[in-house]
Amino acid sequence: MGAEALPPARYIGSEFVMRVLAEHGRERIERLNSVRVLALGVLGGSFITTGALLAMLLAAGAQTEGALRLLEGFGFSIGFFFVILSGAVLFTETNVVLPAVLLRHRSPVVRVLRFWALAVIGNVAGAWVTGQAIAFAIELSPATQQLLTETVAAKTAAVGGGGVAWWSVVVSGVLANWLVGMAAFFATMGRTIIGKYVPVFLAVTAFVAAGFQHSPANMGFFSLESAFAGGMDWGDVLLWNLAPAGLGNVVGGGIAVALLLTWVYGGFSRSIPPLDADAQESGPTSASTLS
Repeated sequence: MGAEALPPARYIGSEFVMRVLAEHGRERIERLNSVRVLALGVLGGSFITTGALLAMLLAAGAQTEGALRLLEGFGFSIGFFFVILSGAVLFTETNVVLPAVLLRHRSPVVRVLRFWALAVIGNVAGAWVTGQAIAFAIELSPATQQLLTETVAAKTAAVGGGGVAWWSVVVSGVLANWLVGMAAFFATMGRTIIGKYVPVFLAVTAFVAAGFQHSPANMGFFSLESAFAGGMDWGDVLLWNLAPAGLGNVVGGGIAVALLLTWVYGGFSRSIPPLDADAQESGPTSASTLS
């Protein structure tokens, strides 16, 4: 069968994905003012906290470690997928999209940094407010509360552990946002809801099951633990977890995903082919709803 007889691809080829992400990011930087970026950041933090809650609710009481990790990954991936579908802003996704913008476009660095900073502020605010609202609205079962406390304890195990422990969180953050960045990459390839969700579920479940440090996810868990149980030392949390995890997330998304794949596919100069009639009407950048 000749190539001309092959059916059209129902996804964006990997060689085009970083270009789609870069163009989408450039448009958002140019069109969204600070208030809107902040609002989308709050929404992103809220969705991630909801995913953290769902992970705990689904996994509580699981009898085997494998089932526990799978259920946690499934629950958390739903919050992450809500971010993708809604176009909300999430710090760890900006670590992929914004470097892609800088690598492919001459966008003002100040605007890019403003977007980055507002993403962080919005995510923290959204996570904290949502945690408080959830705690006001519902009560957790003892099994769910115990799992939440154990999860937070595992994520903060490096507190006071010295330089090696601090850098272990950085490396864990690199691995986390390498996987989450690839989830964003794969979701951009998809042209259907299911086509986007399946790779997101797989990549997010991998990072959740491994216990890698993802700063917005951690903030979601910390906000829930603080709201339901109290006693969080936010100074230690920032110094020993959120800061090193965030640093690792920047490296994982910016270098291991954006820089690497932009370099690998930088020589591809062909235009992005339309995949179907709808794609011709909406344009290639509509394939991505990522922040």
